[in-house]
Amino acid sequence: MKKLKRSGRLVDMTYYLLQHPHEVISLTHFSERYQSAKSSISEDLVIIKEIFEDEGYGTLLTISGASGGVKFIPRIDYAQAQVFMRELIDQLAVPERILPGGYLYMMDLLGSPRFIQRVGQVFASVLANKHIDAVMTVATKGIPLAYAVAQYLDVPVSIVRRDHLVTEGSMVSINYVSGSSKRIQTMTLARRSLAPNSRVFIVDDFMKAGGTIRGMMDLLDEFQAELVGIGVLVESVGVEERLVDEYMSITRLSEVNVKDRTITVEPGNVLDLLKTVTLEDEK
Repeated sequence: MKKLKRSGRLVDMTYYLLQHPHEVISLTHFSERYQSAKSSISEDLVIIKEIFEDEGYGTLLTISGASGGVKFIPRIDYAQAQVFMRELIDQLAVPERILPGGYLYMMDLLGSPRFIQRVGQVFASVLANKHIDAVMTVATKGIPLAYAVAQYLDVPVSIVRRDHLVTEGSMVSINYVSGSSKRIQTMTLARRSLAPNSRVFIVDDFMKAGGTIRGMMDLLDEFQAELVGIGVLVESVGVEERLVDEYMSITRLSEVNVKDRTITVEPGNVLDLLKTVTLEDEK
């Protein structure tokens, strides 16, 4: 790279940090990249850190020691998360989303890169202080959400399927009970997609009784993996028997009135969890 003026260096350094979340980057790397003294690099990083934290983009951690450097931790500001939550609830409550049988149409949201990245940022903010090796979801609607979370955590995605794909090699399969229909179903995960003893965050787009998520939790046992947390975009309220105890939800679906064409949506518990994490960091 050619030698840049300080303004150009700040722009390029900021972009580099945004593209490498949760990765320790040494001052030597930046010094060689920009052909600049480490003292100048340190001053630049102080400026970037102040802007990141003031604008609610995240923070820069300084890692001491011979292998140290800086690490960018992406986060969303609590106030920004509140605004996003209100916008999401307004979008979900549109009567046109109601489908036959009382289901909700959400593919426009799941297919929106800007929206799905925001959801991923919220989940990643709550998980910022937890060590996570992989994000797991079940095909197909949960895939874009899982990749959004994984991008901010800088970890791979493990995709659970209900059929065996030859291109994924040998598979581990389990049977699980669907929470709503009580039917026995099968889910599989490629052996190579998840290393043993991995710390995993499970994410899905919708949860009613939680049968699918319970199945993924059982599948983790087959890989000797550890469950770190569970996240859902929308949880259904009023379920008699929930198969999952601890989880974080972006929104809660209280009622879908097909006759009156009304949808009642409220914030999930993720805002409370985000506030708790923020307060702990400020101590």
